[in-house]
Amino acid sequence: MPKLVIDGTEVEVEDGTTLIQACEDAGVEIPRFCYHERLSIAGNCRMCLIEVVGSPKPMASCALSVNDLRPGRDGEPPEIKTNSEVVKKAREGVMEFLLINHPLDCPICDQGGECDLQDQAMAYGVDSSRFALNKRAVEDKNIGPLIKTIMTRCIHCTRCVRFMTEVAGVEELGAIGRGEDMEIVTYLERGMTSEMSGNVIDLCPVGALTSKPYAFSARSWELRKTESIDVMDAVGSHIRVDTRGPEVMRILPRVNDSINQEWISDKTRFIWDGLRTQRLDRPYIRRDGKLVAATWEDAFKSIADKVKETSADKIGAIAGDLAGTEELFALKQLLTGLVVKNLDARPAGGAFDPALGRGSYLFNSTIEGIDDADVILLVGANPRHEAAVLNTRIRERWLSGELQVGLIGEKVDLTYDYEYLGSGMKTLQDLVSGQHTFSAGLREAKQGLIIVGSAGYSGQHGRSTLALAAKLAENCGLLSEEWNGFNVLQNSASTVGALDIGFVPQSSGKGRDEIVKAANEGELDMLYLLGADDLADLRENDCFVIYQGSHGDHGAHLADVILPGAAYTEKSAIYVNLEGRPQSTTRAIFPLGEAKEDWTIIRALSDYLGQTLPYDNLGQLRAKIIDAHPHLAELEQVQPASSGDVTSLANLSKDIGDEPFGPAVKDFYFTNVVARASAVMAEMSALMNGANQGATGTDG
Repeated sequence: MPKLVIDGTEVEVEDGTTLIQACEDAGVEIPRFCYHERLSIAGNCRMCLIEVVGSPKPMASCALSVNDLRPGRDGEPPEIKTNSEVVKKAREGVMEFLLINHPLDCPICDQGGECDLQDQAMAYGVDSSRFALNKRAVEDKNIGPLIKTIMTRCIHCTRCVRFMTEVAGVEELGAIGRGEDMEIVTYLERGMTSEMSGNVIDLCPVGALTSKPYAFSARSWELRKTESIDVMDAVGSHIRVDTRGPEVMRILPRVNDSINQEWISDKTRFIWDGLRTQRLDRPYIRRDGKLVAATWEDAFKSIADKVKETSADKIGAIAGDLAGTEELFALKQLLTGLVVKNLDARPAGGAFDPALGRGSYLFNSTIEGIDDADVILLVGANPRHEAAVLNTRIRERWLSGELQVGLIGEKVDLTYDYEYLGSGMKTLQDLVSGQHTFSAGLREAKQGLIIVGSAGYSGQHGRSTLALAAKLAENCGLLSEEWNGFNVLQNSASTVGALDIGFVPQSSGKGRDEIVKAANEGELDMLYLLGADDLADLRENDCFVIYQGSHGDHGAHLADVILPGAAYTEKSAIYVNLEGRPQSTTRAIFPLGEAKEDWTIIRALSDYLGQTLPYDNLGQLRAKIIDAHPHLAELEQVQPASSGDVTSLANLSKDIGDEPFGPAVKDFYFTNVVARASAVMAEMSALMNGANQGATGTDG
């Protein structure tokens, strides 16, 4: 490996390492604006200048590799200086140039307090300027409801352009003009449509691109910062929740190379306004056809009275997308005590069976495993909308030129090229039997992946689709001790945790679809909805409905009793991501009004039902969960599932349907109750559907 002398210390680095990376590895901080570890090299800000001994001028460390340096005359390692007078003067000169046209509006700038230009001007700049020219003024651009532009501040680092082109895969930003006339634009000044566009806010080093919903709301030093987990999908992205007083002010990504790297989707980032609108902040009871405010005691008594007069086989329970493992475990224990067998937390169709093993419903290859894949088959999946961050990982691998992608299902724009194989199960059956040419690629793959999305596993033939995909994985040699290429792309944060603890129909109990049908037909007398709102097929009927949740959505409108719960930012709860990785949210604020953490509501209700649950605090509850399911104690650790689970799934009987797979996600911005309460998500949904007023600057 090449050797270097950096500021008098000899270091050894890997081939191909850039000088800026070599300096960072040696513990030397190098200032930069255009350089970013996950983007291509631009080399246009020149802030990272260093002195290479023997070179006639300072060199840009981001654009120079260690292999580009020659050893000394006697074979001694190349020498680099990062703190010499030459370097100091060069950096001061670059900073002076950068500030010629910068407006220096720090007191009113939203980026103040977390601005790279501000910080580096203090560290590497000078206290005066030799330039007294008029500053350049650039017209601000309208690029949608998420990103506010103050383009006079732009220093042309092009981070935003490179991110949108390389990572997001949507070429919506670019540069026009040259020199002082250069501008970053969307060409037609239209709203940005990528579901990852908000990441340019974090990348912008000068506040030219800032968060439009958050603008002028708070300063960074006013905020309390809480590390947590995202639940908008099943990826489990690491996030930071910034709060002031009782309100969530913004949500930002945290770095985790195993999951989300340092990106989050726009839904994750801008969902926060939905956390405080349409909230349920007190119990309600339906009297004379209207919901009226009640006390917790009255709500619990009305439920207890109904339970006493209802037989267990006439009671059902459905859990929603955002339920934490604690409340799922507590509700299952309560229902078990009442001998209720009709419970479910699975998507429509109920394709997953925990009895087959965890490998039948997990993303077994792990998210990091995508980095090694050479062939990916998508079955009824749209990862761009089901798991936007995971989709960027597939694109990153595709850009390497070592990945072939095939798709069965609806034709969609995935931001990378793929071979369209067909629309439904018939095509999948042809692959299993070896009658399709793509199956040969899967057989020859060193590390192939089959990813079954929600359009594949939902609906009437969901279980058959999973079984066919498992059989294909088995036939193509994708199952071994070292590699499990069968993957399920869950899109609900609660599903894997619910399956892990067995929140599914017990013995002869009814599943989700059967529970809804029985309620609609008057065969069910009582229904408990734990945050279950995506039940468009559930109609108003004579069934006594209990809704426990945080927002007044579809489930609350049907309810006879409403128990106000906590949103994911208001409780500490375990969620298991699509890989089977247990993660925990952290309470950033307290629940609104009289709302309570969900497991505490179920624990209090158990007293009124005569089935007192054996825990009084979160620690005791988690101890019970871990006793029953030890793998949930290993937070942030993936416990690999057995490939034998996939073989068991493959051996199930298969009912082949003729219909094509439908859309995996109908509206990316309206997938859960918090999203539907968000005004920002409503604007984005309207923009995507072509109904946003004035979103396009070229509209008449």
